[in-house]
Amino acid sequence: MLTVIRVHLPSDIPIAGCELSPYVLLRRPDDSVTTEDIPKSSPIDGYYLRCCWFRIHSNSNNNYNYNKVAVCSVHPLKLATVQCLACVKIKLAAAKSFHCSPKCFLDAWQHHHSMHTLFPANAYCENGLQEDDSSDNHGAVNLKLNTRGPRVGDSPALVFSSSCSGISTLSKPAQLSSSRDQEDGGGTWQEVGQGKSYTPTADDIGHVLKLECTVVNASNGLGVTLASTVLTSQVIPAPSPTPRRLFSLHSADGLPAAQKLEGRSVAPGTFTVLSYNVLADLYARSDIYSYCPPWALSWAYRRQNLLREVVGYQADILCLQEVQSDHFEEFFAPELEKHGYAAVYKKKTAEVYTGTAYTTDGCATFFRRSRFTLVKKYEVEFNKAAQSLSEALMPSSSKIAALTRLLKDNVALIVVLEARETKIGGDMQGAPGKHGQLLCVANTHIHANPELKDVKLWQVHTLLKGLEKIAASADIPMLVAGDFNSIPGSAPHSLLATGRVDAAHPDLATDPLGILHPASKLCHSLPLVSACSSFGRMNGLGPTVDRQRQRMDPNSNEPLFTNCTRDFLGTLDYIFYTENTLGVESLLELLDESKLRKDTALPSPEWSSDHIALLAEFRYMPKQHQ
Repeated sequence: MLTVIRVHLPSDIPIAGCELSPYVLLRRPDDSVTTEDIPKSSPIDGYYLRCCWFRIHSNSNNNYNYNKVAVCSVHPLKLATVQCLACVKIKLAAAKSFHCSPKCFLDAWQHHHSMHTLFPANAYCENGLQEDDSSDNHGAVNLKLNTRGPRVGDSPALVFSSSCSGISTLSKPAQLSSSRDQEDGGGTWQEVGQGKSYTPTADDIGHVLKLECTVVNASNGLGVTLASTVLTSQVIPAPSPTPRRLFSLHSADGLPAAQKLEGRSVAPGTFTVLSYNVLADLYARSDIYSYCPPWALSWAYRRQNLLREVVGYQADILCLQEVQSDHFEEFFAPELEKHGYAAVYKKKTAEVYTGTAYTTDGCATFFRRSRFTLVKKYEVEFNKAAQSLSEALMPSSSKIAALTRLLKDNVALIVVLEARETKIGGDMQGAPGKHGQLLCVANTHIHANPELKDVKLWQVHTLLKGLEKIAASADIPMLVAGDFNSIPGSAPHSLLATGRVDAAHPDLATDPLGILHPASKLCHSLPLVSACSSFGRMNGLGPTVDRQRQRMDPNSNEPLFTNCTRDFLGTLDYIFYTENTLGVESLLELLDESKLRKDTALPSPEWSSDHIALLAEFRYMPKQHQ
């Protein structure tokens, strides 16, 4: 007979909007074991596995504390004691209005207040949680204090200002409904789902969940064994950062203007490009990122958080790095297809054993099918270039040493896209009988080891030489995006930004294979400019401009950081473009290091990668200006 050997959940802390997929070990009638589901539609020897999910809330006059309590929106493992009445008044999501203390609320005020102005009324994000609405709040901090912790659904009581004086009284907890109840020691278990997996909803926040797994006789539908059960801790809301705004570098008054991405209209002849290292799960290890809570480091949580973030940018082209190969096939490609994206993928040339299977990561380029079609793709394997180099230039005695140093499995993915309809300089490209504007997009992830400066520079130079060949065959705008693992001022960055590397550059001192000399060969003819450097060319004064400039390196005009861990803070990611064919219209605002929570390090519950995303809006330049 079919029996349940073991049931457990990958995380003790369930998060609203993130699927719970338990590990269920079964013994088949032939004594073999399996973790595969045995549903009613495919019984084994007349038996199948029934899984049911329940949430609990207490009956009156009992000793259980299973009422649906509110948790802090900033520190979701703490109970809330403060609620923002501005959120309640304008009917925003209750889950986002709670804070664990007055200090927590005041510290988060800039973050919290910006959410009042960035979301439309009654908007819902994909995890089922209602997002914050817009509000004409002119700086008043309206709070509700509760010394014993508010319950979701409580009505606001006393209102007080930022001095945080005053105590509220509370109404009764929210009442819940259920399709199936079980009495358990004074608590009522309410069935909320059937099936092996379950995604907690906003209604589950603050509640304990229970999974019951029972072997059932298919002929009569009766259970033949005692149910195997597992309990979770209270469901917490998915933390979310303040949405980043897009800064238009050109406006009617000539000053940069901030605008939200949601609902933004797309001007003819423009498109947006996102570059983002999403941190492959095989590298997201607790020993490396010990400061990140385990539940926030789990792939079940991070994948939903990353998807919500990436989709929220509404970019026309996505250049993602560290996309794990199995996650590309099982998650990123099918999920982004639902949002109108087509995908091209190139994985690294070697796999890594994760303890359960071999996998690897790579570069994935997505583009909106409504805006572009794929004309051609080129796959760059730096290993192949290394083998060709060693064959052509190295004596036999040095080939093994050269290959050992150069074979690092990094890749680049180049796609040529055709715009479906583009208005450039009054001429409609893509109209009947005409070809649309072409665009070449390179997406890469350069080797990370800081000791191998020569390998980094050689890989970047190899990529640029390949792009030069494409440019020579077609008059085409170009974008070069990715994680270059090179800081501003390094030799790879200098090569990208200026087209050459000075012979006296200190990085050239690391050249054991003699592949970087003479330095005069380290050049290219592409007129590349970093998109983010446009922030440094912003005109005008004011707090908006000043804040962005404070987040930039004045020497390179690059962001102060795009990678933020406990051990490193610096810029490694870039979007370069050919300035004779493209111009920058808007840029995604830069993040302030001091606002990143959890020891100013990433990943965190709010941001699910150790890198931050870069996004730029480009406009095709009229032909006469090219």
